[in-house]
Amino acid sequence: MKRLMDISVSLAALILLSPLLLIATVACTVGDGFPVLFRQVRVGLNGREFRMYKFRSMVRDANTSGPHFTDGADDPRITRVGRLLRRTSIDELPQLLNVIKGDMSLVGPRPDLPVQRGLYSEHQWIERCSVRPGITGLAQVLFRSDATHDQRIAADLRYVREVSIWLDFRILLWTINRIGGRAAN
Repeated sequence: MKRLMDISVSLAALILLSPLLLIATVACTVGDGFPVLFRQVRVGLNGREFRMYKFRSMVRDANTSGPHFTDGADDPRITRVGRLLRRTSIDELPQLLNVIKGDMSLVGPRPDLPVQRGLYSEHQWIERCSVRPGITGLAQVLFRSDATHDQRIAADLRYVREVSIWLDFRILLWTINRIGGRAAN
């Protein structure tokens, strides 16, 4: 049932949001050229690696310029268009393709980088990887990006233990509410 919901909602969202996706594509291209999509290896269901898609919000050579893993709001590698995409979470929309492909779900723990594996105990990692990662999740609606690592792990594991269509629906509504509030600011 969850997978059917993921596919149908993702397809509908891609269709409904296609004008916005086109505008974001053009803005990214005009703002900093190609490529428009940023692809990064992440860890998914059962620890399987996959390529996650996002609109590129940083300069093309961000991995070779400036500080790494400090992509806060004042990071000079973030483009002007990228700031807007991040503030409105539009940069996350290409992940709908990951949902359709089966790499991700609409709701679940955010997918980690392979190098983050060492931040978890063996039990936490196995439990966390027992569900598909999500575009949004319990940690994101509870904390946004203000969570400590321990708070995020606790929220992710709580989600894994309590997963249900009803919980997914509530998290999706919370996410829409939070995005709407941020976009209005």
